[in-house]
Amino acid sequence: MPEFVLYLRLGLSHIADLAGYDHILFVAALAVSYPPRDWRRLALLVTAFTLGHSVTLALATLGWVRVSVPLVEALIPATILVTAGLLAWQHRSPTPAGPANGARDPLAFRFVLAAGFGLIHGLGFSSFLRTLLGAEESLTVPLLAFNVGLELGQLLILAAVLLLGVIAERVLGLSRRPWVLLVAFVTGGTATKLLLERLADVG
Repeated sequence: MPEFVLYLRLGLSHIADLAGYDHILFVAALAVSYPPRDWRRLALLVTAFTLGHSVTLALATLGWVRVSVPLVEALIPATILVTAGLLAWQHRSPTPAGPANGARDPLAFRFVLAAGFGLIHGLGFSSFLRTLLGAEESLTVPLLAFNVGLELGQLLILAAVLLLGVIAERVLGLSRRPWVLLVAFVTGGTATKLLLERLADVG
């Protein structure tokens, strides 16, 4: 199997792996308040997250940045918890300011937040990638291919979140706000559990 395809598949399987669902939870919390018609806004947030995790994935994989793995693993659910908390706060009333009702959305703040949290997730991706590289002499192709695989997996997750939102509204009869709050509470609760578990390993 060509090297590029091998690492692309590894990146795709890593982010879409249900056993490592923390990244899935973050993408879900990031995307859930955006219906399909607001795909341009969502694309900007995804781009911000991509820019963030691409930078630290490269720097950490190349050995230019070194961070405690247990600390990074604890910070990842913390990013999910903050994102879910902001999501619940934005939709705390029946007429929230945000994409759900076409009101003004603080997109610049969300962009910076997604990029910043992407930096943390990139460090998490790099710890997995470094274990795969072994004695590879050149890191350029594996790094590029793995990152492309991550993006393909991320797009699949986004598509699933948007589809579930459509089903919740059109099939189950839920309005956007209850659906968003449900996802916020599920992702936030799960992130809290993960954070408490992983904090025990930080020393």
